[in-house]
Amino acid sequence: MNKRSKRYTDEFKMLILELLEEGRTKKSLENEYGVATATIRKWEKEFKGIIDKKYNANKALNEIMALKRQLQQEMDKNKKLSYIATYAILLVLYFILFSLINSGFISRYQIGIIILILINVILAASLNITVGCLGQITLGHAGFMSIGAYTAALLTKSGFLSGYPGYIVALIVGGIVAGIIGFIIGIPALRLTGDYLAIITLAFGEIIRVLIEYFKFTGGAQGLTGIPKVNNFTLIYFITIFSVIFMYSIMTSRHGRAVLAIREDEIASGASGINTTYYKTFAFVLSAIFAGIAGGIYAHNLGILGAKQFDYNYSINILVMVVLGGMGSFTGSILSAIVLTILPEVLRSFAEYRICLLYTSDAADE
Repeated sequence: MNKRSKRYTDEFKMLILELLEEGRTKKSLENEYGVATATIRKWEKEFKGIIDKKYNANKALNEIMALKRQLQQEMDKNKKLSYIATYAILLVLYFILFSLINSGFISRYQIGIIILILINVILAASLNITVGCLGQITLGHAGFMSIGAYTAALLTKSGFLSGYPGYIVALIVGGIVAGIIGFIIGIPALRLTGDYLAIITLAFGEIIRVLIEYFKFTGGAQGLTGIPKVNNFTLIYFITIFSVIFMYSIMTSRHGRAVLAIREDEIASGASGINTTYYKTFAFVLSAIFAGIAGGIYAHNLGILGAKQFDYNYSINILVMVVLGGMGSFTGSILSAIVLTILPEVLRSFAEYRICLLYTSDAADE
């Protein structure tokens, strides 16, 4: 009786050849699977082209993965060098400014301008989270700044908090209160987008300003006076650096990537499993917190507050800083804040020339 030849599937043949590639001998495969050595040789010839292609594909894939790992290592190395260089520049800049201030080369007025630059840097970087990273236009940033300013000022003025530790705690509390108000406003407001969101945040900002003018404990329309002045350059400088680094770190983390994904396509982000409501509110609240901290610094730098200082014009000024620097760019927002704070002070000295030009123009018309 003749033995019928076994029929093997292509999958089984490839399995045997893969085991052979892994180092198994033909004899061991014959003993385990009952396939003759001659049959295995025949399969080797039959599938030689497929095996070679698979080997070449695996080799190419391994090379690509190795290149990817090498590229990632280079990127990590460059990122570390970039961070080190940034920190070094910031420290050098601090020591230069500190030396100039101590030597009397920089006047008290110029120190005030530098502190105002630092405040605007925090404001521009915080608004960049909502406008640049989230992609939502808001016009009520000065409102959150005012909440932080009045909260911190009332805490230190009451004597409940004092000294530099009390000042820092007051800034944190002011930021938290601003964040809570931002959360309350953000839940309904962030259901809207575009112009509608801009209008409603502008309205909320103006409502906050009117309420501050209404209540007596905030000083009403006359403003709040007697706020302990804190214009320590070193303290404010490092608070600013910490604030910007913290915001940048959040926006480069997985939370920040989720916010950026919502900016690119909210529907696709929601479909891929990102909680869009949570991350939109998260970005809005984070922005409000640091606006409140900037407001606290602003209040203690001036020593006096008025609700009219935080009108919609201030919100628009901050928005211009973000847009001019490039939406989504922290570096651009910082540079824009520096330029747009210094520029009005530089142009202030040309005011008398403007009057001369107007007088000359009127004389020529006559």
